[in-house]
Amino acid sequence: MIHTRSLTKDFVVSRRQTVHAVRGISLDVEPGELVAVLGPNGAGKTTTMRMLTTLIAPTAGTASVAGHDVVAEAGQVRRRIGYVGQGNGAGHTQRVGDELYCQGVIYGLDRAAARRRTGELVESLDLGDLVSRKVSALSGGQRRRLDVAMGLVHAPSLLFLDEPTTGLDPQNRANLWEHIQRMRAEHDMTILLTTHYLDEADSMAERVVVVDHGEVIADDTADHLKADLAGDRVVVSADDEGGATRLAPLASRLRGARDVTRDGVRVEGRVDDGPRALPELLGAAHAAGIGIESAQVHRPTLDDVFLTLTGRSLREAGSTDTDAQDATTRKDAA
Repeated sequence: MIHTRSLTKDFVVSRRQTVHAVRGISLDVEPGELVAVLGPNGAGKTTTMRMLTTLIAPTAGTASVAGHDVVAEAGQVRRRIGYVGQGNGAGHTQRVGDELYCQGVIYGLDRAAARRRTGELVESLDLGDLVSRKVSALSGGQRRRLDVAMGLVHAPSLLFLDEPTTGLDPQNRANLWEHIQRMRAEHDMTILLTTHYLDEADSMAERVVVVDHGEVIADDTADHLKADLAGDRVVVSADDEGGATRLAPLASRLRGARDVTRDGVRVEGRVDDGPRALPELLGAAHAAGIGIESAQVHRPTLDDVFLTLTGRSLREAGSTDTDAQDATTRKDAA
């Protein structure tokens, strides 16, 4: 469904400044997959989305979406995809039902088919009580459900979701994902998702692609990334510092042990299999006569994966991915 090779985007901000937003991304997404793209602000996620949805042209490289080239066959790509961007797509003064109906007509449905499709989406996404309400009167969660409905009007085989739940409370996030998952199952859709909510990527996506500085730095299942790149963290506190000093070398001998440190009475490190390694360590401590005060195993998170890959947290704030685009837009307007 998505095939890119060395996809690149540069933004010329001024004669002396060029922003390299995307630096040669190669990515394949198979039919039916839900792939999450993670990275800090400014990593190139949204720029990549905008190239794949034909909103901006690549500087270099190639990309085909739903079997069509994003540059040479942009119209064919747009007919086959749905796109839910970060901003709200519906006109604030329009009514919910009218927006969905008009979207259907724009995509070439006749009036009867557009009305029928509007009814289906209203029912599927729990918008029935909102059909006559103006968009400006909707809550954040209701607007996002409407955005998703607008992206699905033409029953696309591929749906792009750019941070669809940002700003929603946990209940609205869960409700929106319930709707998206149901629609995905009903229509066998492929989904490419960007999100800053790591739990969404962890629980929803079959694959996780980590992007930083405009490049793909990891691509695998969430479980494999956590096991291979982060590992379980084992934390053990001895009775005293002397015991901790003797405990640290024992921890270093565990299978897959790395980054073992001692801080006072506390010894911690990462291992491949925490639930198996911890009893081994406690047994070795007992045999050595080392008293143990407490012991814990912490399973890794996707944030641990990003920290391992880049030396910084995925949650770390940065310049937004659209800064270069906004600067270019201002320059063009001038």
